[in-house]
Amino acid sequence: MKILALETTERTGSVAVADGGNVLLEMELSHSQRSAQSLAPAMRDLLGQVGWRPDDVQLTAVSQGPGSFTGLRIGIATAKLFAYATGGELLGIDTLAVIADGSPDEVAELSVVQDAQRGELVVRRFARRSDGWFEPREPERLLDGESWLSQLTPDQVISGPGLVRWVGRLPSQVRTLPSSCWTPRASEVARRAAYEYDRGRRDDLWRLGPRYSRRSAAEEKWDKKAGC
Repeated sequence: MKILALETTERTGSVAVADGGNVLLEMELSHSQRSAQSLAPAMRDLLGQVGWRPDDVQLTAVSQGPGSFTGLRIGIATAKLFAYATGGELLGIDTLAVIADGSPDEVAELSVVQDAQRGELVVRRFARRSDGWFEPREPERLLDGESWLSQLTPDQVISGPGLVRWVGRLPSQVRTLPSSCWTPRASEVARRAAYEYDRGRRDDLWRLGPRYSRRSAAEEKWDKKAGC
């Protein structure tokens, strides 16, 4: 199956193409432009480099979140439009699982943390199954950063972009993965998409939407005003 994968969760992103679970090529989006400006040209260039026409793509996979409002909206809107225009299928992929998948082979269990702004983090624990894939061991949680620090246990393994602001305050016995593992990659989106599609997962193009790390400030302000 020919797969095009998009990852725009963080400030900069990436795109990749894969034949089933075999990633053929990955490209980082330009750091000098926002994802909205660089995503479509990168998709065009990547498909051209592997000799695919847009309608050769059978599955468009996109990182679904949790993550930033702007990045997720851009990525998912682009993926839905591309899948609709080419007649291919669409699959949204959990961003925290994608980060876990980027861990070294010897990691059996870890927590993935993502910055939710305002001093908070989205946290989820994953464990590696016997087939090598990670699965969640708890629901994702939105935690105050200070509270998260107080809950850390010795020898815990941590990864994810949320570490950028907190890594200097971690207890010495906590292990952090190399910073190259913290950012979600389109190549891992493609691999997980192939794995989940083969096992029967499907998404409705019209219903697929982003999963944000938190409600927007405007929504929270409205709730307070309405007494919710």
